[in-house]
Amino acid sequence: MARALMIQGAGSDVGKSLIVAGLARAARRRGLRVLPFKPQNMSNNAAVTVDGGEIGRAQALQALAAGVEPHTDMNPVLLKPETDVGAQIIVHGKRIATARAREYAGMKPSLMGAVLESFARLKQRADFVLVEGAGSPAEVNLRKADIANMGFARKADVPVVLVGDIDRGGVIAQLVGIKTVIDPDDAAMIQGFIINKFRGDPTLFDDGYRLIEERTAWRGFGVLPWFVRAGELPAEDALGLGEARKPGQCKIAFLALSRIANFDDLDPLKLEPGVDLVMVRPGEAIPGDAKLVILPGSKSTRGDLAFLRAQGWDIDLLAHHRRGGHVLGLCGGYQMLGQTVADPEGIEGPAGETRGLGLLDVATTMTEQKTLTRASAVHAATSQPISAYEIHIGRTDGPDRARPFASLDGTAEGAVSADGRAHGSYLHGLFASDEFRKAFLAQLDIAAADQPYGARVESALDALAEHIETHLDVEGLLALAR
Repeated sequence: MARALMIQGAGSDVGKSLIVAGLARAARRRGLRVLPFKPQNMSNNAAVTVDGGEIGRAQALQALAAGVEPHTDMNPVLLKPETDVGAQIIVHGKRIATARAREYAGMKPSLMGAVLESFARLKQRADFVLVEGAGSPAEVNLRKADIANMGFARKADVPVVLVGDIDRGGVIAQLVGIKTVIDPDDAAMIQGFIINKFRGDPTLFDDGYRLIEERTAWRGFGVLPWFVRAGELPAEDALGLGEARKPGQCKIAFLALSRIANFDDLDPLKLEPGVDLVMVRPGEAIPGDAKLVILPGSKSTRGDLAFLRAQGWDIDLLAHHRRGGHVLGLCGGYQMLGQTVADPEGIEGPAGETRGLGLLDVATTMTEQKTLTRASAVHAATSQPISAYEIHIGRTDGPDRARPFASLDGTAEGAVSADGRAHGSYLHGLFASDEFRKAFLAQLDIAAADQPYGARVESALDALAEHIETHLDVEGLLALAR
């Protein structure tokens, strides 16, 4: 039976996911079979697992760091927001319901069983299970029905280490304040803390570090400097994709849709030296000099069509296309490029039909059944292989399907316009295929670097593990597990 350790955060986006990934790689280097686990995640950036379900993208990266295939047990409860107040509920990789926030709060106690089942199965298959919390245990208003932080830690008897983000300021108050507001029995589960994202001379924080130890009676496991190669790893949040601009290079723009989903398609493009990947944020115009505009996936295709029009992006896209520019729609973006998107059963929202952008002569009807599979395809225009996955609802058909984007198991996949400049596909993660990425960019007169994407991610994970080994007491952290 495996030992386990839980990494929780003083808040959201403090770096829990990367620390778990780095610790997983460090434990693997010690010869341990380590498996990642997150009881509950909220993300529209999902990965398709070896057992045919879906989990959060961060847990898939942690599985890669551990050298194992991602499995639905690694993230038994996944929430995929569809509106500001409602989300799709995924349990053990499969959709069971769509619920509003208050409805989900009532469901959570019944989901603890599913969480503990998955955790028990992982413990049977591993030497060491690394658990990631969600949000912060300081959200004491949510504690009663909690399955993501202290509710899980107490139920499964897993010791906790708390991560604070010093870059955003107030880290002393975050950590000391958590000790103050949480239940004393919850506080007893916390065995220590880590200070993350430090810039500059860490000795300048020595007094603050000691103060936290004195006020909380928790052990400090180190101060972790800012990890400069974090941008080379797949982004959990789409906002991270807009941070690596390369002015002067060929522009590829993508639209920051309100319900953007499965945007890992963009990670390999971000790393291409010859590509300036531009995130077009709400209220901004699509750059007139972009060679390619990408419409990414969306958790609410009709809702994001309305959002897109509200930004004036429909006008920009048509102007871009008239100037000879290329457009690539992926999954929900593919559906938007068609003539209409119909949802007669109200699966993604209110029932109805929405006019599409009209750049592809296809139409989409939403269906209850979700396509969820890994896929091997061949790009029709370049004959290059694509390793990808599909994760969507809806059926798309029409005359432009006669010019497929790719061949999938001998059948046509996606569509290309008659002028060859509007492309649509349900294939996600396609740009991670090196030869395809190189050939596709060459069609746009963009020279791709001769660098395997997978090897670069592996190198960054190794560097992350070394970074953590250098600055944290890894042996002490591993010794805490039980």
